[in-house]
Amino acid sequence: MSRTRDKLILSALLPALVLAGCTAPAARSAAGTAASTSASGDIPSPTPPSGFVATVSPATPADVAKSWRPGCPVGPDQLDLLTLSYRGFDGQPHIGTIVVRRTVTDDVISVFTALYDARFPIRRMTPVDHYDGDDDRSMADDNTSGFNCRDAVTDGPSGWSAHAYGEAIDVNPVENPYLVDGRVLPPAGAAYADRKVDHPGLAVPDGVLVKAFASVGWQWGGTWRSPDYQHFSRDGG
Repeated sequence: MSRTRDKLILSALLPALVLAGCTAPAARSAAGTAASTSASGDIPSPTPPSGFVATVSPATPADVAKSWRPGCPVGPDQLDLLTLSYRGFDGQPHIGTIVVRRTVTDDVISVFTALYDARFPIRRMTPVDHYDGDDDRSMADDNTSGFNCRDAVTDGPSGWSAHAYGEAIDVNPVENPYLVDGRVLPPAGAAYADRKVDHPGLAVPDGVLVKAFASVGWQWGGTWRSPDYQHFSRDGG
């Protein structure tokens, strides 16, 4: 969608946000405050408007102070901060935030609209900066996240992760662990390494989550030789 259309959509959403007791900046602030006080379970959120809501703001250097550094393949000026509705494991609507590259913002909004409508549960969604840019901590907290300027975790040659470009998203890492070099990442994901387990929030072939990303042309790491069930990326890396 064009920037002009973005502005029209946000203008249309603004009255609903005001009626719900929060403007787009307020939603962003409230989500960040809740994330800083939660250690487990769904992040407490302000009561969101009925129906899916998405707002988009250009990311600032302060938004990625812990997850970006000089030399990263994209700069803060190429990133967006998205404030999105999602369904928690409690079945209720919540508000979360995620940082992605501006070129994939429309894709991400489409995916999370589909997940919300399908009532697919997400544990929490907050930028990796809340975890000081530490991917292990973010995964251990079952956090759904996007941009993080880091190397790929791989059993092959090292290089930038697709997250360093802001073009990858990890969803429910505990329920959808990465199995690499005999390790389960995060360790709490060992309970879900057997993909025959029937549990909410899983990424499975032909499931809601995989189909939602496939609908915008993104690929799933669950098909890799070392399966990364949580990982979805624009270019398959």
